[in-house]
Amino acid sequence: MDYNNKGVKVYLPLVIAITIVAGILIGRFYNGLQAENRFIIIPKANKLENVLNYIEDEYVDDVSKDQIVESTIPKILEELDPHSQYIPAKDLQVVNESLEGNFSGIGIQFNMLDDTLVVIQVIANGPSEKVGILPGDRIIRVDGEMVAGQKMPSDSIVSRLRGPKGTEVTVGILRRCVNDLLVFDIIRDNIPLYSVDIGYIIKKDIGYIHLNKFSRPTIEEFVATMNDLRSKGMKKLILDLRENGGGYMDAAVYMADQFLAGEELIVYTQGKARNREEFRSTKGGLATDIELVILIDEGSASASEILAGAIQDNDRGTIVGRRSFGKGLVQEQKTFSDGSALRLTIARYYTPTGRSIQKPYSFGLDDYYNDLNTRYLNGEMESRDSIKFADSLKYTTPKGKIVYGGGGIMPDVFVPIDTTGISDYYIEIRNKGLLYKFALDYSDAKRTELSCLETPQEFIKHLNQVNILQKFTAFAAKNGVKKNPNAIKVSEKLITTQLIAYIARNFLDNNGFYPIIQDIDNTLLKAVDILD
Repeated sequence: MDYNNKGVKVYLPLVIAITIVAGILIGRFYNGLQAENRFIIIPKANKLENVLNYIEDEYVDDVSKDQIVESTIPKILEELDPHSQYIPAKDLQVVNESLEGNFSGIGIQFNMLDDTLVVIQVIANGPSEKVGILPGDRIIRVDGEMVAGQKMPSDSIVSRLRGPKGTEVTVGILRRCVNDLLVFDIIRDNIPLYSVDIGYIIKKDIGYIHLNKFSRPTIEEFVATMNDLRSKGMKKLILDLRENGGGYMDAAVYMADQFLAGEELIVYTQGKARNREEFRSTKGGLATDIELVILIDEGSASASEILAGAIQDNDRGTIVGRRSFGKGLVQEQKTFSDGSALRLTIARYYTPTGRSIQKPYSFGLDDYYNDLNTRYLNGEMESRDSIKFADSLKYTTPKGKIVYGGGGIMPDVFVPIDTTGISDYYIEIRNKGLLYKFALDYSDAKRTELSCLETPQEFIKHLNQVNILQKFTAFAAKNGVKKNPNAIKVSEKLITTQLIAYIARNFLDNNGFYPIIQDIDNTLLKAVDILD
């Protein structure tokens, strides 16, 4: 027996195994070193780009670098503040439309009734009116595609009707008393979006203007409405900014300028890389002699708060309602070559006394956007005394009035959320959307009869005569809400007024809605009392 050969046979497999393992370890180390060196030799400024390239080149599955970038940018901005925003190219046009004051479409107002789009109003001199579309028409097809009865979301139908100016869309219309489907070819055009919902004389010499946003056409609309109300004897004004989420700062500055004397500070902005920039009033404002009340609530934000803050801090008018939202960050928009855009916060707004409008956001986005619910749970919607302000947030106006910073504008006259007429019955019909549905059904069924009514007062008289409340409660019972006589009595005025206002809006638009709904609007009625 050859002992030397025997030793080799015994240890040879062990030597080979050790060699293989060593090779694997060396290979892993070498590959790891290579991967690590890719980052070591790249300058720190390019780290993010390097990570993206590494993922694209080496990730186990195919991935799109562009897609990763699109989903990553919003997450980066979330770490900064709640209002820095990335807007993908496909969304930018829609985001800008409301502020620019128009969009391209067919020019109708509509509602969904039984899974079908029903035309409520046709915009005067718009594309649909020109081809003969009428209120009450039902849109069944769009470019040959069935859209009625398809459980299709309303925004999906809208996206088919909207499109670039000058392009054509074909709609199939079902019309009462016409057996055949009517087909119309409509050339899309620019449709105006108004920021002034309504302006009218609410009582004697008191005017009322409801503003829904601060957009590009706001200044022109505001001036026209003011001149119209002046011609009707207005000497006092209620400017309603409730649920106005803001818009362009320059529109808010211009409006404040109309109420203030010359050289009064309206607002100033300041940021780390932006020096303090002041915006002051000029002489010759068109409403310096008008007695003013501004209505705000928790939905009033940004430009609304700039205007309310300027009026309050200059002792120029009375702010009525509830504490505003608290959005006081200035965004600057940069557009990328692919059509997307970045809105980055570059400064803060400050009222004339030096108050920051912005509410805290250091506890994260969930806490920030849940703030309004927190206010409700803390009782702030019902009692001013539940709102706690630190002394460090106290400021004084030129006439000695105490105002507070730290988030939003606190009104001079607090009006709690109105719970009058609220019952379990009302909550159930509201949550099921039955008020809107009945108003649309009734308007559609009685269109010929109701089209003869020309004023809000005529609608009130007519609908009370036909006992609209009784018709509604029968309708609600068929839709699963049993009659509750005691609860209905509690909510009678609330329900009846809303029904009449919604029905009148289907025929007279906002000119029918606001003069009716004002009777149950406690904040507005308080403003009238202050001015009357």
